[in-house]
Amino acid sequence: MSTDLIEVPAVKATEEPSIANQLAHCTGSENHYCHPLRRHFRFTDGVKLLAELAKAYWLIDVAMSHQCKMNVRIEPFQLWSIRRLPKTARNMAVVECRRDSGCKALCRQYLSYTDFPFDDLGDTYEWYVENQVMMLKSER
Repeated sequence: MSTDLIEVPAVKATEEPSIANQLAHCTGSENHYCHPLRRHFRFTDGVKLLAELAKAYWLIDVAMSHQCKMNVRIEPFQLWSIRRLPKTARNMAVVECRRDSGCKALCRQYLSYTDFPFDDLGDTYEWYVENQVMMLKSER
């Protein structure tokens, strides 16, 4: 009986595509998903994918919860963003809604902690809510 060890070649782990690369394929949407707490608020395939990949279903909840405010709800087009606060504010961010870029914020919510994937998606990530449908910018 031989006691020689057989060398097995190392298996390279396949690298997962980045979240940004996976979201880049989201153009248009075949489905709209209703939010369970507010049936009139819907989100697209791309938003669903973002929520799954980033483990950020809470982001849908944030945008939906602010629709209860009259000054937000009456806007048919809303530009939303999540922005990482300076590195000194450890894992903190702010979510804002505007009528359009350059306009003052209609609402703002500070997050004392988030694990949103800023390193993959950039220090600021934007999306739209149009006629109560949340969508990625690439899906409009």
